[in-house]
Amino acid sequence: MPIRTQIWTVGAQPTPLKNAVLASEQFLEEMIVAAPALLSEDWMLVGQQESTGQGGRIDLLALAPDASLVLIELKRDRTPREVVAQALDYASWVERLESDEIAAIYQRFKPEGDLAADFQARFSAPLDVEALNQSHQIVIVAAELDASSERIVGYLSERDIAINVLCFQVFQLGEQQLISRAWLLDPADAPQASAASKPGTPSEPWNGEFYCSFGHSSSRSWPEAQQFGFICGGGGSWYSNSLKKIGPGDRVWVNVPGAGYVGVAKVAGHATPAEDFVVNYQGHDVPAMDVLTGANYHREYIDDPQRCEYFVPVEWLKTVPLEQAVKEVGLFGNQNTVCRPTTPKWRWTVDRLKERFGIN
Repeated sequence: MPIRTQIWTVGAQPTPLKNAVLASEQFLEEMIVAAPALLSEDWMLVGQQESTGQGGRIDLLALAPDASLVLIELKRDRTPREVVAQALDYASWVERLESDEIAAIYQRFKPEGDLAADFQARFSAPLDVEALNQSHQIVIVAAELDASSERIVGYLSERDIAINVLCFQVFQLGEQQLISRAWLLDPADAPQASAASKPGTPSEPWNGEFYCSFGHSSSRSWPEAQQFGFICGGGGSWYSNSLKKIGPGDRVWVNVPGAGYVGVAKVAGHATPAEDFVVNYQGHDVPAMDVLTGANYHREYIDDPQRCEYFVPVEWLKTVPLEQAVKEVGLFGNQNTVCRPTTPKWRWTVDRLKERFGIN
């Protein structure tokens, strides 16, 4: 059913706030550019009103932490069929963008910026040019969502097209307007950008092995993950949502970006927020945050379910310290916390790691 929310005042006599409207969707676009977190705290805006060279202009373009592109289209009073059709048309242009073209788009959007340096500053990770725009997703931004839009987007998403709708609703509180947002599809369950890979990218049936990128840094500690048996991710829903896709019995190969592959494990449980995660310490189950002192694990967000660290318990089959990490030319790498690669490179990587780690 179409998304509708309601906001009430808090008090002895709660009253609902009246619905309001923005001056224009152009104003909404300006708000998003001024505060990109209105869309997502996990994206970096790289383009605005970019011409496709085919008579159309993309409203906004963003990068996700894995260097995939996010095409953002505002509804702007168009009918559902028009806005979805136009978004799909623009996506066919976006998927063919090369790294130099994306850099040029960013230069027009932020003349004083440097794409690689700004990506590093935004995501605390280097921009992998090879991974840039290997996949993309479509996000339609609407001031309201009608049943027809919901049906069309639902149909496409059920067929693994990475498309979603972010619906904004405005309320009046005295002289001030408030704005709320709601996703049509929960980003944790919606098709990911990897479902829309570039044409020509080799793929094959998934081999049943999961990949994990473990960001050893001030935010999380690989030695503690070794000691207490876990993988983790947080700081934003983009980093933690994929952890919810693995469960007991799954096997995951762990890569520390910049260092190499450091372990392989059998998953022993489900993703759990930091404040609820426990580890075995001196023979007793204790809150993880009481004993994990080697890193921050986003403690500042522990009460925020969207940004807190999530942990998955694992049984290590093989681990090595960082200085012995397996790093070879040609091994698969990705910024996703957890993913299910379907490229021949991943199958070759797993076969090679089995040899190096002595795993059957």
